[in-house]
Formats: sequence, structure tokens, C-alpha cells
Amino acid sequence: MLFEYCAENFTNIEAALRAGADRIELCDNLAQGGTTPSAGVIEQAVRIVREHEGAELRVIIRPRRGNFDYSKAEMRAMETDIRYAGANGVDGVVLGCLKRRSKGKGFELDLDATGRLVKVAQGVGEMRGRELGITFHMAFDALDEAEQLTAIDALAELGVDHILTHGGPANTPIEDNYEHLRALIAHAGDRLTILPGGGITAKNAEQVACALGVDELHGTKIVVL
Repeated sequence: MLFEYCAENFTNIEAALRAGADRIELCDNLAQGGTTPSAGVIEQAVRIVREHEGAELRVIIRPRRGNFDYSKAEMRAMETDIRYAGANGVDGVVLGCLKRRSKGKGFELDLDATGRLVKVAQGVGEMRGRELGITFHMAFDALDEAEQLTAIDALAELGVDHILTHGGPANTPIEDNYEHLRALIAHAGDRLTILPGGGITAKNAEQVACALGVDELHGTKIVVL
């Protein structure tokens, strides 16, 4: 079982790795859903993770709180952040872009914008000679459930290797979303990993993993510090 610990800053990374975390998702501002950490925080997190053999570090690339519909300037900022993070030793990035529907309310996958960021990440991997992992973050949960299977197809084709999802609205218990999560997992197959998160703790992790048949879980309390 791989536990991905969602860390705000690098303060608890050492304790999380010692407690059994295998991968760190590094963020700032978790109260706002997570934003890109500073250059200094990224460098210190890389240093700590490298002291633990086999541990990995992925960094969220998100310039602000709120929705995932980004301006041209925000896209350029995210491209720069991906290049910086990749050049300074992270193992992967966590990203995702949506756009407002042309008709009706809500958002849909912005395949062009997401693809643009994925290409930057892939280019960094090629330049450094080591692939940069790519997770599509919980922006996925803002998509209509009816569109999520098609989104999996598109993201797998782009080269995304993980999708982080709660499987339903953020305020619902993870157990209420098992049926939908199972459908997502089955549809993804071996093309990419559906990474359940949100409301998963060290106490219920084994139960969730058994119910869904997964071997990777994500959370801020996935291990006991």
C-alpha cells in the first residue's frame, strides 16, 4: 500500500515519511485547497525526501485559490513553476485546468490548457533524463459525473498518470462515493491510477483500500504523525 501524504509546507514531511508515507504532495494554503509552495519550500522538501530511500515528492502547481479556469498570465506562471520544480528535483507535479461551459452553468475539462502544462512537464522530464510524474488534482471532482469517464480517456491520452478524486462532493463521506469510485477505477484500468482522497485517515485507510481494491491512497491524515 502506498500512502501519499498531503503536506502544507515542509514542516511535517520528515515525520510523515517516518510514519509510513511513501509519497508527498507538497502544497501551500491547504485551507484554500492548496496552492504552489515557494521556491525555498520546494528546495527544502526535496532535501528531506531525498534522505528517505524510495520516497517521492510531487508539487501542486496552482497559482491561486478558487476555480481552475486560468488566465494567460496564470498559465505562464504555472509553466514557470513546473520548469522550476522539475529542474530542482521533484518527482512529479499536480495540476489541472477547467473552463466555463459555453452553454449552461459549471465547468468542463480544458483539454488544451491541461495539455499545454503536461507538455511542459514532459519536456522537463526529457531535458533532465528522468520522467516527471503528472497528477490531475481534485479539479476533476468539479466535472459532471457523466463527463468524468471521457475525461479519464483524454487525460490518459495526454500522459497523466494519476487522477486525485474524492468520487463525489467534498462534503460527503468517502464511503458514500464507493460506487462511483469503483466505476472510475474500472474505466481507467491500467492506463492511469485513480487516487482516492478526501476523508481518508490512518483509521479507515485499510477499509477504503479493501472496499475499492486500490493500493494507493491520499490524505492529510493518512499516517499518524
